[in-house]
Amino acid sequence: MDSTMKITINASFVLFLTLLVFLLQLLLVQSSADFEVGDDKGWVVPDSKNDDKYNQWASKNRFQINDTIRFKYKKDSVLVVTDSEYEKCRSAHPIFFSNNGDTIYKFERSGLFYFISGVAGHCERGQKMIIKVLENETPPPSGNTTDTPSDHSGAVNPMIQISSSYFFVVIVISIFLLA
Repeated sequence: MDSTMKITINASFVLFLTLLVFLLQLLLVQSSADFEVGDDKGWVVPDSKNDDKYNQWASKNRFQINDTIRFKYKKDSVLVVTDSEYEKCRSAHPIFFSNNGDTIYKFERSGLFYFISGVAGHCERGQKMIIKVLENETPPPSGNTTDTPSDHSGAVNPMIQISSSYFFVVIVISIFLLA
């Protein structure tokens, strides 16, 4: 075997391994999504007939670790508080506080998160929300369906998940190139 043939085989093998490692990294990355609280109206005091507006919105979405939510508002604030502070609609020492008008909050763990407005009277009028963040899970096999809330359907910018069939096609193409 001459040196040109060895270089070609080695280059193909390195290309194959590089592609394989890259695809495995993509498969291991958890998908995440961005949600906009209140959709186009933002984080505002709900009208009197819909004081559970934000909890209704949250229940229609599926939140997972690494998802983010965005609060857009004017002359207001966002606080993450404990469950007892949520019930009282006030907190002297919130877990998180922002009043910049465009707050992004990232869920770094599963569990319940309690959000309230920091402006006096707003929480009592319904500007509060509980979000349940689920453990990241792998998608069910094709054909299996469950009665769970939408899978990131309310997200503003969901990341694309790479399917195993895509991975298989790339492997087959790589093997073909090596032949």
